[in-house]
Amino acid sequence: MTDTTRVQTNETSDALLRRLEWTVIRRLDGLLHGSYRTLFRGAGLDLAELREYQIHDDVRHIDWNVTARVDIPHVRQFIEDRDVIAWFLLDLSPSVDFGSCGRKRDILVQFATVLTHVLTRHGNPVGVMFYGDGFEGVIPPNTGRRHVLHILNSLRTHPVLARAPTTDLGALIRAATQMINRRSLVFLVSDFISTPGWMQSLHQLARRHETIAIRLTDPAERDLPRIGLAVVEDSETGEQMFVDTENKALRARFTGVAQRRENEIRTAFANSSIDALELATDDDLMEALIRFAELRKRRIASGEAGRLEAMA
Repeated sequence: MTDTTRVQTNETSDALLRRLEWTVIRRLDGLLHGSYRTLFRGAGLDLAELREYQIHDDVRHIDWNVTARVDIPHVRQFIEDRDVIAWFLLDLSPSVDFGSCGRKRDILVQFATVLTHVLTRHGNPVGVMFYGDGFEGVIPPNTGRRHVLHILNSLRTHPVLARAPTTDLGALIRAATQMINRRSLVFLVSDFISTPGWMQSLHQLARRHETIAIRLTDPAERDLPRIGLAVVEDSETGEQMFVDTENKALRARFTGVAQRRENEIRTAFANSSIDALELATDDDLMEALIRFAELRKRRIASGEAGRLEAMA
């Protein structure tokens, strides 16, 4: 994470937002100009007209009632409703406070601030759901700078949890599925360190809403740093263990477990056909967002299924 985007604890929320406006938001908004609608599709479809069926038309759009009346196949044509209601599902469980190059929480705060500002600048309401030691609450969708500051301040003042029950990301996803009625754009921001079961919940959410996963990572979670004898601690349960990080067998087991978890998460995203952005604590947020935007435009243009693209 670069110095220009690193969260400074002595900054006010307004000062942090102004700094992000100059370092990221203005540049990103300019680069997305003209392609914004392609990246974030509308919430629904409005019927535009009926016309006679042509050989290349999708048979699912045939209006059988009209076809029966006039004895000529007719299809419905739609225009997309471009208004987007966006929701941010934010995982603020203890593991998000880990980081060897800066905290994952800092990346979460920056990402949420940048995207809520970009979306509200285009007139799209944004809402937030929080998860800490369980599902904690909701900020209803709204627009405007004051609303963005309210979200940012809520994030920055959210307590850092030293201990909490094991994270159940599925509880957050299920709450969102029940509470979000209108089809929306949903950003699920988490490190996806959770008890099993969230993958099925994610699949249900993605069937109803355009869902994008934002995965927070740290380099030390993939490969055990070689620092000799050390005490390692589970960031959620507080369990500690004394280990020799130079031990080859231990390092191999650590890497194997990390790779299996990586494969499970990638498979979950692919099975739910959602796009995913991986944000590491040593990433440049601006560069990562630009690369993701380009990948998403190409994916949408080609009609491919959602996939995870590592941004580190």
